[in-house]
Order: sequence, then C-alpha cells, then structure tokens
Amino acid sequence: MKYMLIMRATDEAEAAFADSDIPFEEIMESMGRFNDEMVQAGVLIAAEGLDPDPATGVVVDYSSQPPVVTDGPYGETKELFGGYWIVDVASLEEATAWAKRAPLAGPGMKAEIRRVSSIDEFPQDNVWIQKERAWREATGQL
Repeated sequence: MKYMLIMRATDEAEAAFADSDIPFEEIMESMGRFNDEMVQAGVLIAAEGLDPDPATGVVVDYSSQPPVVTDGPYGETKELFGGYWIVDVASLEEATAWAKRAPLAGPGMKAEIRRVSSIDEFPQDNVWIQKERAWREATGQL
C-alpha cells in the first residue's frame, strides 16, 4: 500500500525554523540520511519539498463558477503543507513508524499520513480508468 507522509508546520514553527541558526548543510544532511534510509529499505517512491514562501503559490476556490484564483499567502490556514514523501509499505503502522523517524522535531511540526488509492480500487470498466491505466502502463508506472 502507498501512503503519503505530509510535512506540516504551524506559522509559529515556520517562523522559529526561519529564525534558527541551523546551517542549511545540517538540514540537508539529516533529511538526506532519512531519505536514504527509506531508499535502502525499498519503501521510498517520491519525496519533494515545497517553496517555503506561501506567497509564491495560489489558491483555486471552486465555490463559484468560474473558480476564483487568489494569490498566496493562504488566508485562514493555521498550518502549511511543506513537502511530502510517498512510501510503499505494508500497513499504516509501518508508514507511521517511518513518519516518526522523520527529522521534523519541534513544537508545531507534524506529519499527516494518508493512504494513496490505487488505480485498481476504481471501476475497471470505466473508460477514463482504462485510459489512465494505458497511460500508466505506457509510462512504466504500472
């Protein structure tokens, strides 16, 4: 099963991190070691960080037609999504064990864990699922 481990931080945690004196090389070293452990264990599928400045993004609000696009920062958000890992593990418990090892220590830092649905869980007689399956097979994703 695939799970997404989502890095989240409160505004206060982001500010404290930005004000810290931790050298960037040290941050890269700890994150790199963690990622390498997952690679060596054969569970890492993908990992990406997001731009730390929410003002570089936008929000698309589908409450009306046409959807409304608003520049960041994101209004009433109390926590920002900072990046993610996708892991292929046997269970939620295993995904949780990996998340607990992530170098995200500190007040306001969190990892949300969500299962990623497989294409096999959708109706296979649906034309759009068939097209997506063909695309995934052609690109080596299945």
